[in-house]
Amino acid sequence: MSLFSNLYLGNTGLNISSNALNTTAHNVTNVDTDGYTRQQVSLATSTYQTFSKQHAIGYDQLGLGVTYAETRQVRDYFLDVNYRKESGRSEFYQTSVDALNQVEDILGESSGGQSFQLSMEDLWVSMEELTKDPCNEVNQNLLVTRAYEFLTQAGNVYQSLCDYQTNLNTTIKNDVQDINDWTEQIYKLNIEISKIESGKVENANDLRDQRNDLLDKLGQMGNITWKEDSDNCVSIQFEGVDLLKGDMINKMELYQDPKTGFYSVYWKQNAEYTYNSDGEKVVIPETVPGAAVFDLSRPISSELNTDVGELKACLYARGDHNATFKDLEDEDYYDETISQSIMMNIEAEFDSLIHNVTTKINSILADAADRATERYPASTYLRNEDGSYLQIFKTTTGDDSIYSSATLNRDANGDPDSLNDPNLEDYWDGFTINNLTINMELRQNPSMLGFRLEDGSEDITTMELLSKAFTSDDYTLNPKVTTPVNFTTYYNSMVSQVSTSGKVYTTIKEAQDQTVNSIESARQQVLGVNTDEELTYMIQYQNAYNAASRYINVVSELLEHLVTTLG
Repeated sequence: MSLFSNLYLGNTGLNISSNALNTTAHNVTNVDTDGYTRQQVSLATSTYQTFSKQHAIGYDQLGLGVTYAETRQVRDYFLDVNYRKESGRSEFYQTSVDALNQVEDILGESSGGQSFQLSMEDLWVSMEELTKDPCNEVNQNLLVTRAYEFLTQAGNVYQSLCDYQTNLNTTIKNDVQDINDWTEQIYKLNIEISKIESGKVENANDLRDQRNDLLDKLGQMGNITWKEDSDNCVSIQFEGVDLLKGDMINKMELYQDPKTGFYSVYWKQNAEYTYNSDGEKVVIPETVPGAAVFDLSRPISSELNTDVGELKACLYARGDHNATFKDLEDEDYYDETISQSIMMNIEAEFDSLIHNVTTKINSILADAADRATERYPASTYLRNEDGSYLQIFKTTTGDDSIYSSATLNRDANGDPDSLNDPNLEDYWDGFTINNLTINMELRQNPSMLGFRLEDGSEDITTMELLSKAFTSDDYTLNPKVTTPVNFTTYYNSMVSQVSTSGKVYTTIKEAQDQTVNSIESARQQVLGVNTDEELTYMIQYQNAYNAASRYINVVSELLEHLVTTLG
């Protein structure tokens, strides 16, 4: 082996140690950089120089030192898989917890919620006062005033629930835009990474960091899987459908329902399109459900992985419309569509309360008018000039005159049961919070109620029925709840139900956070930069550099000695 060969051997040690020091310094510099992955220099033995193959034991070979293999990222694929799925599940429950907290605030802690609860209590108190003196104009005015306040505060609460649905709708729009933007960025990074790494000269580690950071963000939006091909490009599946594959980006699109304004999220390439009168390409609405990104009819379950992603949680929580009491009538429909939506479930239950209160009060007054007519056919008690029933609550869009031509049913106890009268089904269906108003004539002149019968006596029977209406356990929150409640306990039961659900979801969220933190801690131990460890490597590579330098000095001195001596 010549001395000049020894100089080459020492030079490889200098170069590799220098590269390793630069990589270590790069790691230390980026210790606080979000998304940065620790890099590591991979070394390999240089090709041996063979002098002879005649020896029985082995070849005569000369080692040529160390060579650079690559600067690679230190990551664990399986930890990435678990982190992205569990962080997506954590975001799902975080969104659900936020929605429940917002609902609880609207119902129980906000000024709107407190005002409505007080208005319910005040309405009941006004009926109790009427029982004491039904013909007192002050008490009659108090009843109508409290009924007006009750309806006003109910509208405020329901509108707050609808407003939060609108906020969720905006979040859905923004999330879809983010997903499409991130996918576009990953596609561009794929191209850049492939260009850089195609020659196997170096790894595009910083670009890979950006791509992995985007994959982490996508994992928080939904259930994703990904795979890197031979060209170093990543293909992504979102909820089992190709989001990015090769040169193809399957973008998510939004269809806005013209009635509700709510967005449906669907795959662009899976829907069908037509052209409008302006020549613009528009989606065919009937094809949107078949191209939906999520199947929201499936139950929320960790076993089925249907509880992953912020976007899905927003869609579940928002629902597909502003729910009313009608959504509680069909148990199958309730199970499939309403029960899993936080907002639609509470809207339907709340509207059911308003519907039951207003229809019950109206029904009792109409029944009182019928009883008077049975005794005195020419009676005008609790009737308008046209003979129709005098009602406290009216619909804004319906025809209230139909109520005057119906004969009220009574149950076995003789109480009014017009709610089950088939002739009045359409009429009662109009009693939803967004379609109710106070009878303004009665509001201006509460003494129209009178509550004094033709014989001059006070209508105690009607007063007792009104009072009894608030204390009879004749209602349930929804088809899945069997515990009966009355008007005075209904609202508290709603708040309690939301609070209980919030605690359950919060418990799941906290447990999920622990899982995510545990995985992230394990992941950071692999890909994170530890300054103590990097400083140890720096000392190691510095010593290797110094050793190679001293080795070269020794060889140089030997060469100088030989030249001087021979000279």
